[in-house]
Amino acid sequence: MIEELAVPWAAGCESALQERRAGPRRRAVGAGPNHQMVFTGRVPVTLAILRLQLPHAALAALYRVSRPTVTRAVHEIRPLLARRGFAVPGRPGVRLRTLADVFTYADTEGVDLRIDGTEVQVRRP
Repeated sequence: MIEELAVPWAAGCESALQERRAGPRRRAVGAGPNHQMVFTGRVPVTLAILRLQLPHAALAALYRVSRPTVTRAVHEIRPLLARRGFAVPGRPGVRLRTLADVFTYADTEGVDLRIDGTEVQVRRP
């Protein structure tokens, strides 16, 4: 999965930098500040947050980075995961990318869908 997401992530970073610079690169490749968290660390952090709902501060302490770095990593990787879609167990090549895809798949396969209505508490000012 990391290899699959690495190319779109690098392309997105480079296009954002080019847009910010308003033109092509002026320095050699590798010049400038380094990422506090490398790409291969960003994907597992994002998956842990999405799957286990761990606090950003806990993962920041685990990876020895700041909490905003973890938050930034999640905001960068989450759209890449969404574009990739979700695999269907036992059906190689089938990916569900939108809610309409989920409903279509459920209808054709005779799967009953249920909505989880569990209340999630959110801190708001």
